Amino acid sequence: MKSTFILFLLFSGLNLFAQTSVTATVETGVSLSLAKSRKAIINEIEYKLHFNIPASKASEIAASEEIKFNLKVIPTLLQLDFKQDAKHIKSIAVNGKSIAINLQKEHLLIDKYLIKAVNKINIQFIAGNESLNRNPDYLYALFVPDHARTVFPCFDQPDLKAVFSLTLTVPKEWQVLANGAKKDSVSNVSATTYQFTNSDKLPTYLFSFAAGRFIPLKQTLNNRTMEFLHRETDAKKIILSVDSVFIAHRDAIDFLEKWTGIPFPFQKTGFVAIPDFQFGGMEHPGAVQYKSSALFLDEGATRDQFISRSNLISHETAHMWFGDLVTMKWFDDVWMKEVFANFMTDKVTEKLMGKNTFDLKFLQDHYPAAYGIDRTTGANPIRQQLDNLENAGSMYGNIIYHKAPIMMKQLEQLMGKKNFQKGIREYLKKYSYTNADWNELISILSKYSKTNLYEWNKVWVNQPGRPVFNYQIKYNGNKISSFIISQQPENGSQRVWPQTFSVKLFYPDQAKTISVNIKNTSIALTEAEGLEKPSFILFNADGTGYGVFPIEKSMEEKIYKMENPLERASFYINAYENTLNGKYFSPEQLLLLLTKGLIVEKNEMNLRLITGYISNLFWTFTHRDNRSTLSLMLEKALWQAMEQQTASNNKKILFNTYQNIYLSDEAARNIYTIWQTQKAPNGVKLIDEDYTGLALSIALKSDTAKNVLNQQLQRITNIDRKSRLQFLMPALSSVEKERDSFFYSLRERKNREKEAWVTSALSYLNHPLRQNSSIKYLPESLNLLESIQKTGDIFFPQSWLSAIFGSYQSPEAERIVNDFLKNHPKYNPKLKDKILQSTDNLFRANRLLKN
Repeated sequence: MKSTFILFLLFSGLNLFAQTSVTATVETGVSLSLAKSRKAIINEIEYKLHFNIPASKASEIAASEEIKFNLKVIPTLLQLDFKQDAKHIKSIAVNGKSIAINLQKEHLLIDKYLIKAVNKINIQFIAGNESLNRNPDYLYALFVPDHARTVFPCFDQPDLKAVFSLTLTVPKEWQVLANGAKKDSVSNVSATTYQFTNSDKLPTYLFSFAAGRFIPLKQTLNNRTMEFLHRETDAKKIILSVDSVFIAHRDAIDFLEKWTGIPFPFQKTGFVAIPDFQFGGMEHPGAVQYKSSALFLDEGATRDQFISRSNLISHETAHMWFGDLVTMKWFDDVWMKEVFANFMTDKVTEKLMGKNTFDLKFLQDHYPAAYGIDRTTGANPIRQQLDNLENAGSMYGNIIYHKAPIMMKQLEQLMGKKNFQKGIREYLKKYSYTNADWNELISILSKYSKTNLYEWNKVWVNQPGRPVFNYQIKYNGNKISSFIISQQPENGSQRVWPQTFSVKLFYPDQAKTISVNIKNTSIALTEAEGLEKPSFILFNADGTGYGVFPIEKSMEEKIYKMENPLERASFYINAYENTLNGKYFSPEQLLLLLTKGLIVEKNEMNLRLITGYISNLFWTFTHRDNRSTLSLMLEKALWQAMEQQTASNNKKILFNTYQNIYLSDEAARNIYTIWQTQKAPNGVKLIDEDYTGLALSIALKSDTAKNVLNQQLQRITNIDRKSRLQFLMPALSSVEKERDSFFYSLRERKNREKEAWVTSALSYLNHPLRQNSSIKYLPESLNLLESIQKTGDIFFPQSWLSAIFGSYQSPEAERIVNDFLKNHPKYNPKLKDKILQSTDNLFRANRLLKN
């Protein structure tokens, strides 16, 4: 039986009125039809919330709430979202009158005492724990995309923005942080009650707070006071990181204020570092949450880690304008806030670090990650359809975080930087503190472009996939008579990606770069006609083109002699993508070619790129029977390169790769000695977390797991890092039954609360060296996916699958996936895509290893 409500839209004038009815079904989640019907009649929302948080994690959180809102029309039935059972509701009153509790399908249903004016609903309830992320001595609220309704009754949709008035009662020694500033506080013997100023107007997913045993810090820079809560105990990390974190926020704010023409749009700047946070960061205004390990670095950190920290802070700061000030109407446009956050982050990077570093980092940050999804049969477009917010978490992934910035950069090139900036500024001003969708943005940008952006949008935004480029070159004697570049879709129907990139013709004593602006299926490079025959050609030399580009085999001997690191990176990426497509190189051939670069590649970002490819090729795309021989070769090459490279960061990258791939007894003794004596190789800086990583590697590759991990546990002083290792230890056990028990314990939600810990454990459980025993976990891993999606945070389904299937290559594993998909023909299509994305390497490995 389906319950419905009818909204009567009344229009009156001269004592006449007409009636129109809209029907919305009471169903689980927050459906698009429900969201539209509520948006039509509800505005001016205010939440007054009080949470009484006890010291014990096991104790309930008593809470009270007043929801104030204006109704334009009195509905027959009003739905408040609350994803708990009825026992959590203690009482409810509508405009001062008590009503019976009617909770159905995750909604509190209200059918009386509402008025066509301002309404007040008062609720006494027990807060849900799921999205409060409760730990023994701290908690943090994380409500994106639709998890506010798991904690308190609300209108949990992004286009019903509201003002939040928050009161927190917490143990006396706890610190607090929220969207609003602390207004006043009252203490007794055991607790303190904090009242915060009203928040700025926010959607429910951006309302947040943190409370617990944190260390509070404040700094004032450029007349802006910023507050920071953290739990780090390493004195070196604190000294070397805190000032940098504050400065990075200041620099990002300064840049974004100037670029957008809009002052920082919220009342305060505050952030909290969370141990093993689910994401890199989350952009709650005034209470931004970060993964602690991403902020706190010490002398052992690589340059790439420092750049990544700056990027992360810039990303979350950019959200203050893109996503927080102007918010998408519905989560089908969640990519809009992410693309602009990443795009603006890249602009901050360009300003702070120079164009050369920016171009190289943009290429490496975005293209491999985007290709990793877009090459698969489960590839999704940037903009996806969404009928219910309960599925909104599946919208997230590398396409919106990495393909979308590539698309946006192409759009900026198409429009010109000044016109693009004018359009974005108009968009931000027009929709400040409200909501907008992609079509409204395109409408504004179209005013500043001569190109039909709606047609351009169809292939770049509304369809998945990437093009494969080919070329045909003809010579008349030693001169080029014609040079034609063509494109075709890798998968799917015929379409064209309008874009720009460059090709570079190399000669013994010079080089010629030709810009390509391809708008159709092919383009003739007239600029090349009459030029002498080159020694070789590098396609996508500037790294801006999106797709799979051809390779000239003659480049193998020339690649490491090319002076420009961006050009080398473009070759590495394209060689890897072609290898996975079965062209030009076999996996072992590319592995050997990249190994030659371990000594001569001096650029840190490039070295990280090729060592990552080496690890992937070694574990996933080479025959298991060849690993011992290949490992001996790689161990020797990596160690020699580590000794010959001069930069400390490069040495550490090489050592980490050595640690990842070693298999020989000699290397095992070497790693064990380094761990036991805590004496790093010459020039390599290792910190406590590095030695924990070594202990985990030793445990994985030997039968001394319990002894080594127990010793490492005694070395760790930080309580959060100690708890993490204790959680991981059963997954590293040398006893199969203990590993089995750990895996099957993940069926219970309470054992999956620390998602970052779970995915780390799964990667060890399903490591190639353990797959003979772990392959039996695969069917249950797939069976649990729907539960993972319903109960976990937004990235958990993808990270769950990636950690499990990331390095399988056996026909048996392929059969398990195929059988699951065959036996579930009506499976959630978005989750099916996640499976296809995460198992693409498995299917490719089986094809490549048959050849």
